[in-house]
Amino acid sequence: MLFINEQINLADNEFIIVYLINKLYVMKTLIFNLLVILSTLSYGQKPLLEQTVEIKTNQGVLHGTLMIADTVKATPVAIIIPGSGGTDQNGNAGMTMHTNAYKLLAEGLAKNNISTLRFDKRGIGKSHNAAIKKSELRFENFIDDVTLWTNMLKSDNRFTEIFLIGHSQGSLIGMITAQSTSVSGFVSIAGAGYPIDAILSKQLKDKLSAELYKEATSILSSLKKGEPVDSISPWLYGLFSPSLQPYLISWIKYDPCTEIKKLNTPSLIINGTTDIQVSVDNAERLHMASKHSQLILIEKMNHILKEAPMEQKANIATYSNGKLPVIPELIDEIVAFINN
Repeated sequence: MLFINEQINLADNEFIIVYLINKLYVMKTLIFNLLVILSTLSYGQKPLLEQTVEIKTNQGVLHGTLMIADTVKATPVAIIIPGSGGTDQNGNAGMTMHTNAYKLLAEGLAKNNISTLRFDKRGIGKSHNAAIKKSELRFENFIDDVTLWTNMLKSDNRFTEIFLIGHSQGSLIGMITAQSTSVSGFVSIAGAGYPIDAILSKQLKDKLSAELYKEATSILSSLKKGEPVDSISPWLYGLFSPSLQPYLISWIKYDPCTEIKKLNTPSLIINGTTDIQVSVDNAERLHMASKHSQLILIEKMNHILKEAPMEQKANIATYSNGKLPVIPELIDEIVAFINN
């Protein structure tokens, strides 16, 4: 700090003024150089943009999030189709399943210049007002929703081409949607290779008594023929209630291997080797049924796209840890498929 008193002569004052001007010039120069350095560091970085979007359906509004990888140049865009149950656009469900799998996947793709759309299914998250009564819900409702999202993106000139990425149940929804929407490619992650009646039959075999299992397979056989069943044991009512049967009938009629065989779009079929919900033979069946597919099995990837051992307790523990990253190889394989 400078202290100026009455005894300082004119020359001293002039010296002080010149000194202060020089100091100010040096500071301005330093600030200018710092701004140049910062602008140089940020040059070429693509600005990311997250944008909330919505589409109207006859039952209500569906909500989603667009993650735009580049706000300057057009990019490919992929629609991430969620799996079964109450899974939201981030890959979370209820109080126990907190994976953030879809959000993390979107972020990983954005870093590789691929935009994404992820959305809350009807009745879930922000799309709760678009719920359909259980007795009126059909599998085709989910196919129609993805078709609406696809058509919305087709009219958006920020995107060069559209891909569908279906996870779990979303795989079947995606491959059926891709048959009629002319997308550039389809990615199946942990998708079933068997019809839902075969999957349920296998899952129930070790969980039911011989008598109940016989009844369950008989119900599934009737539903596969499109015939509802009135008489249901209390033990099976939660799975085969009359209000749920129309939805099951609409789902059972789709065989994933038959549907992917109809698809002429290039397809990438991915499964993790430690997926305790969908085993790798499902992916192998889909690959064998499709002439336009490539098969990737990712070591130590579980059903929610995270690295995990096969041991059940440790595997399931990852379902509640949204901070765990999506396994990097998954992003690499999808990026390579879309870029090629």
